[in-house]
Amino acid sequence: MKENPLLKFGSVPVQTGVLSACYDNLSSPSEKIRALEKDGQLIRLKRGLYVVASQVSGKPVNACLCANHIYGPSYVSEHWALRWYGLIPERVYTMTSVTTKRSRQFRNSLGLFTYAQVRPDYFSIGIDSTEEDGVTFLMASREKALCDFILHDRCIPSQSLKALWQYLEEDIRFDMDELATFDVSIIKACATCGRKESILNNLIKIIKQ
Repeated sequence: MKENPLLKFGSVPVQTGVLSACYDNLSSPSEKIRALEKDGQLIRLKRGLYVVASQVSGKPVNACLCANHIYGPSYVSEHWALRWYGLIPERVYTMTSVTTKRSRQFRNSLGLFTYAQVRPDYFSIGIDSTEEDGVTFLMASREKALCDFILHDRCIPSQSLKALWQYLEEDIRFDMDELATFDVSIIKACATCGRKESILNNLIKIIKQ
């Protein structure tokens, strides 16, 4: 029995053109792809991009890896990363990422994927290569995820150190004990080339207390 050609892709997102090459012996590879999607063997992430369903690949679909591929260059950050690190208690239902391109959002059967724009020099700070479920994807470090969160939160308090502490402890229920383990150099770098420099400098003061 011939092996399912989808198995070679595992849980890595794949472009339509690559999928079509697997069925170039058929008169209409695109019809085959649509049939596989309808049958639940392929999950459509966006136009022209799919991931093989877990029941076919035998591997879990990793939303973080999918986020990296849906819109790039990008890395997972903000709400999703903070929750992934266990720094905030609330469950997160939107996959949040940061990109150098314009802000976008994509919705598919896996959920909502959002992308917030930052400057290229800021983007490159504090990105980690993270492994989960046997795959590797780009995610913000703990420090960068918090900086990104602050950068894009319109409800962040202004210049007061006390107000920032209250925001972290009460508004987003951040694990304040973990702040003492943060790498201040990453936050300093973000403050230098990002917006909200005074707020990030206040964050450094809180960490050093």
